[in-house]
Amino acid sequence: MKQQRTHKILILSGELGDGHKQAAMAILEASAWYQPNAEVEIVDFMKWTHPHLHSFGKFFYKQWVHRFPGLYGYLFQKTRPDNSFSQLFKKIKMFDLQRMLSLLDEIKPTVVVSTFPSAAAAMSVLKCQGLTQVPTVTVITDHTDHSYWIHPGTDQYIVGSDEVRQALKKYHLSDQQIAVTGIPVKPKFTQPFDRPMLRKKLGVEADRPTVLVMGGGFGIISKELTSLLWSTDYPVPVHFMVVCGRNDKLRRQLMERLQREPSRNTLTVYGYCDHVDELMAVSDLIVTKPGGLTTSEAITMGLPMLLHNTLPGQEQDNANYLVRNGLAVLNSEEDHIESLLSHLLRHPVLLERMALKAKSLRMKNSAYYALHAILRTESKWQDASICHLPALKHG
Repeated sequence: MKQQRTHKILILSGELGDGHKQAAMAILEASAWYQPNAEVEIVDFMKWTHPHLHSFGKFFYKQWVHRFPGLYGYLFQKTRPDNSFSQLFKKIKMFDLQRMLSLLDEIKPTVVVSTFPSAAAAMSVLKCQGLTQVPTVTVITDHTDHSYWIHPGTDQYIVGSDEVRQALKKYHLSDQQIAVTGIPVKPKFTQPFDRPMLRKKLGVEADRPTVLVMGGGFGIISKELTSLLWSTDYPVPVHFMVVCGRNDKLRRQLMERLQREPSRNTLTVYGYCDHVDELMAVSDLIVTKPGGLTTSEAITMGLPMLLHNTLPGQEQDNANYLVRNGLAVLNSEEDHIESLLSHLLRHPVLLERMALKAKSLRMKNSAYYALHAILRTESKWQDASICHLPALKHG
């Protein structure tokens, strides 16, 4: 009897923002649900290639983006096309080829997936130099295109929408190289929720509008934005759920202020939590930065978005995509965010309209379809039939 083939999926991720890691985790969890004979290993690309410098590099990136956003945005737009300027940046190799080869030799993957652009670049160099033949897949974790994701050694691209698929064609990619699956989000975001039961579990009063406030994994929530939590400009008191991520300083500051200065609104403050799906399920609106993964989770949940603190570059592109498709409103002047939020809460029909738009555009089982595209790419390069995942039983 022929032994069933084992899939060994190596996912190269990174921590410049939480989205790259969350997309990798979504694929890992989808494999446990739908392809239990697949072995999946996630490796932090930056940590592996620069074990002593990766923390400094992450800190430097955060400081650069937030202290010099105009420069970052200029370079983002300048290097978006595949031109001499972007090619110059691609020639700067931020990795060690020998360490990459050691990793491949140690894990022996049947397919390599990159949710981090530098990892896709490294795999491309290895393949173009004939140092490996392993099939490679790149998962683009934003609602936009950029040349830093595009490399000649990549066999398959996974994207969030048909808009991104069309944008990638200017890089001379064929339709067969691009799979539109939605940006992978964890399968738990696709499950049905008992909203009344969850509201009771989380202590959310049924007669209060509920607003989820998030600042990504780093908890980037500006001081101006916290004024929302103490505002009395809303038609009724609001229940705010604030996720501070890894920003423990912000969490402590909010808790201390709440003790000194009680709010008319209800405030629940979280650090880094793993039940964001439940928080989204009971919320009427999310106030967030336009990161690719957080907004994809909100789309999957049919949750309207109020976008703030948008940085030039991929965040601005994400915001433009979401607003253009009617899924979100963008606060361009943060001084007016209170009045904008109040306007939305006073006109719930606007929230209903955004929720319907999100539900009409969402690709609810994105991680499942991304996994299918990954295994299909693997099968094209091996002596095996195309892998068929079990049919979905929900959503």
